[in-house]
Amino acid sequence: MNIETTRINRHINLGVADFIADTNSDYMHRLSLIADEIEKNSPKKSVILLSGPSGSGKTTTALMLEKMLDEKGHQTHTISMDNYFSPLSEEEKSQLSTGKIDLESPDRIDKELLNEQIKALSEGREICIPRYNFKTSDRDESNQKLQIKNGEIVIFEGIHALNPDVITVPDEMISKIYVSVRTRITCGNIVLHPSKIRLMRRMIRDGNFRQRSYRDTLNMFESVESGENKYIMPYKRRADYDIDTFMAYEMSTYRNFLLDSLHEMNDSPVLEDVTAVLDSLKPISTENVTPDSLICEFIGKGQFTY
Repeated sequence: MNIETTRINRHINLGVADFIADTNSDYMHRLSLIADEIEKNSPKKSVILLSGPSGSGKTTTALMLEKMLDEKGHQTHTISMDNYFSPLSEEEKSQLSTGKIDLESPDRIDKELLNEQIKALSEGREICIPRYNFKTSDRDESNQKLQIKNGEIVIFEGIHALNPDVITVPDEMISKIYVSVRTRITCGNIVLHPSKIRLMRRMIRDGNFRQRSYRDTLNMFESVESGENKYIMPYKRRADYDIDTFMAYEMSTYRNFLLDSLHEMNDSPVLEDVTAVLDSLKPISTENVTPDSLICEFIGKGQFTY
């Protein structure tokens, strides 16, 4: 799907509040259709796997889906697959700063533990959910127990959730969802690839929550994209459901965060199309973005948080 910047500006001129509300409502409707299917299949498939590349809105989509299923009477639990990273050895920790450790690799996942716990939950057995500490690259002691009863659902969310080398339990036990930005933005001769929209999301998120400069996030762009093309994209066709997480108003909101800084970073050809598109869009204040918006995962103020 393509959308022109002139069309976005036209919607803004007609009324920002309605534009945002209608966009959010459309996303929730599309997600609710998936929730209906999951509910229908839940007697046989109580475990949901949700995957997507960095900046795709996985976390918020998983929590939105959890809320929908809760409201349908199915108590739902969301677990981040990041907790199943294997602890790094002292030698591996010393190599982190050299870039010799592939942090995107599915080999970082403790596959044996992950699959055993998925199987256990499906069979109604109790598990102790691990907790990974990113500061120490170790697992912390965890007392978080989980045992699901009839009608309850578990969502496992992570970049490797659709990789058959990582998830080895039978497909008959699970439902699979892929989320990402699929829409392209057009502005004259420019066609902005969805990966650039996810880059903007990451730049803002990393600046807000990870004390990382826009330049630092940009410098990671090539390696992150390479990892996604290698480890995530090949498996998206395995999904039972897929959903485009693009919000038509989001780039107009990002304009206030990014545009001045992008002009200062004009030495990077990666940002030329992003800067040109943002220049062409009318701005939207974050005050207009409601807490139920998916983009709050990146700009803050959202209701869907852990």
